[in-house]
Amino acid sequence: MAVFYEVIPKSLIEWILQQKVFWVATAPLSNSGHVNVSPKGGQYFGIIDEKTFWYMDLTGSGNETISHLLEPHNGRMTVLFNAFEGPPKIVRLWGHGMVLENGTRKFSEFVEAHNIQTLPGTRSIIVEDIHQVGSSCGFSVPFYDFKDFRPTLNDFFANKEKKFKDGKAEESMDRYWAYKNSWSIDGLPGMRRGLEAGKREGVVPLKKMVGPFASTQYHYVHGFTTTYMFCVAILSFIIGMVSSVACLEVMKRSDGLDLVPIRALMS
Repeated sequence: MAVFYEVIPKSLIEWILQQKVFWVATAPLSNSGHVNVSPKGGQYFGIIDEKTFWYMDLTGSGNETISHLLEPHNGRMTVLFNAFEGPPKIVRLWGHGMVLENGTRKFSEFVEAHNIQTLPGTRSIIVEDIHQVGSSCGFSVPFYDFKDFRPTLNDFFANKEKKFKDGKAEESMDRYWAYKNSWSIDGLPGMRRGLEAGKREGVVPLKKMVGPFASTQYHYVHGFTTTYMFCVAILSFIIGMVSSVACLEVMKRSDGLDLVPIRALMS
């Protein structure tokens, strides 16, 4: 049975913090863009209060979540947890996300304030402002036994960091971010540090999609911006003037019509 809340109830907080994996879903605003779902493993997440969830965003080959959250007027995200052992349960956290990119003041302040132990390859902290929480049954989710967290990703970036500190400039995280994390698959900009490093060091970003359905250019959805409304107003004025002149010409050809009052109204 589905139950909805405006905040994370205390009865769910402890259960959420015990989970070993969760999923993050985001999407671009453009209807031609691709919806993304990312699995997140490891206990690199937390709950600040009943409306604020965060997780440490470790570097990967893609950066869809970051790009979607940074897109103007976007920021929508859903975090999903489900039980693989014990009573069945699915929990969704709906809200808007904020990207605290590694190297920024906001990133450093958040990490220090909440005593977060970052790992090599940490590219950001994602903070979700929650506006709705949903709990449902999950009766069809299968049972799985947890064995252990995979060390592969952490080991890879720890080794990469060591090589960089030993003098191999090509192993820098900035170059990696420029190559793999500077653009989304739809052509949305991603990590700011990646974009800047790409320009600074001449790194050509990875081509992420192939075939006839690969995106060639992102179609931004801006909504009713000031420029859009100004253009509509100008176009409406021109159409109105043309219509008025046309009506006046028609009236001139009408016999016995006094046009003085009409000209007075239009002047």
